[in-house]
Amino acid sequence: MANHDLVARIQAALKEAGLPAWLFYGFHHIDPIALRILRFGEGYHATRRWFYWVPAEGQPRKLVHRIESGMLDHLPGEKTVYLRWQEFGQGIRTLLRGCSKVAMQYSSLPSISRVDAGTVDRVRDTGCQVLSSENLVQVFEAVWTADQLRGHRRCADILTRTVNQAFEHTADRVRAGQRVPETDIQNFILEAFEREDLVTDSPPIVGADGHAGNPHYSPSAESHGFVEKDSFLLVDLWAKENKPGAVFADITWTAYYGARVPGKIAQVFEVVRGGRDAGYQLLRDRWEAGSPVQGWEVDDAARKVISEAGYGDDFVHRLGHNLGEETHGNGVNFDNLETHDVRQVIAGIGCTIEPGVYLSDFGIRSEIDVYMDPEKGPQITTPPQNELLHFDV
Repeated sequence: MANHDLVARIQAALKEAGLPAWLFYGFHHIDPIALRILRFGEGYHATRRWFYWVPAEGQPRKLVHRIESGMLDHLPGEKTVYLRWQEFGQGIRTLLRGCSKVAMQYSSLPSISRVDAGTVDRVRDTGCQVLSSENLVQVFEAVWTADQLRGHRRCADILTRTVNQAFEHTADRVRAGQRVPETDIQNFILEAFEREDLVTDSPPIVGADGHAGNPHYSPSAESHGFVEKDSFLLVDLWAKENKPGAVFADITWTAYYGARVPGKIAQVFEVVRGGRDAGYQLLRDRWEAGSPVQGWEVDDAARKVISEAGYGDDFVHRLGHNLGEETHGNGVNFDNLETHDVRQVIAGIGCTIEPGVYLSDFGIRSEIDVYMDPEKGPQITTPPQNELLHFDV
């Protein structure tokens, strides 16, 4: 059955964004975003190029190869069939007749850039300007349903409980005179995930002392550190409910095991927390003022606090990423470091805010998740860590 409701949604999004048309392109699995948005099923198999053009108003158009002529039959629109390469070129011109601008999965953002340069050149050769679909994509890929939000909140509660249990369990072992391998803490968390029926795409980050200064450190059986008296510990864990459509929650907490927290660790924690809260406050202020905010601006707000404290060069990653059915979703990131993310922060999405300062002997990251509630504005969905955990061992 033709997806008229889908076309109506796409056209509404185009009008909202002020874009005249969206051009989807497929060849094998080059663009998983298009496959999801256009509702291709598990049986999708494409060995020839296809295009689906959706205007903001009017009927869509299709271009398909003769041996896969039914490729887009589940979608409405006028169909053009090609066989020879000469017909393919003419087919693109027919597809785009009267169109001066078109959005495609073309972007400086690597997660959105899904169309090859040669195809972009072919579209441009028709006289049509290629624009980025990056803001359109997040409307379809990043907005949560009410059920997804409920599941995210349930998962966030489990993660918070689990990380605190992991810290407490580690403290008990250190008090008993043990050197606790980072891998034991990692396994403690993974066992909790299994009991709670959560799934994740990779094990949690568990870094003691200098290992915490590596943002993507991962202990292994062959190479790992230990938590003992006078150790610092960072734990970053992420997971989602084990059911279709579930979205991730993602948090990072830190702790110190010893009689007294060293002054520099306490000071850096306050700097990181201040950056985290500044990022959230910008979201809050803009929502209350009814003003839009782009991803890079949130990064700048947090990075300013950390830079002014003298740790700007030690904050070596973006402020936060989108959360979806994958840990790093296809919505806006809070980033003005790795990319200049100009996507607008829209209602209905979830993102992390996770500034960090990474030094040679320790590193501190403080991570919360934020949901952009359409009625209430930005809502923190994971309890924020407002004090460094301290275990007197």
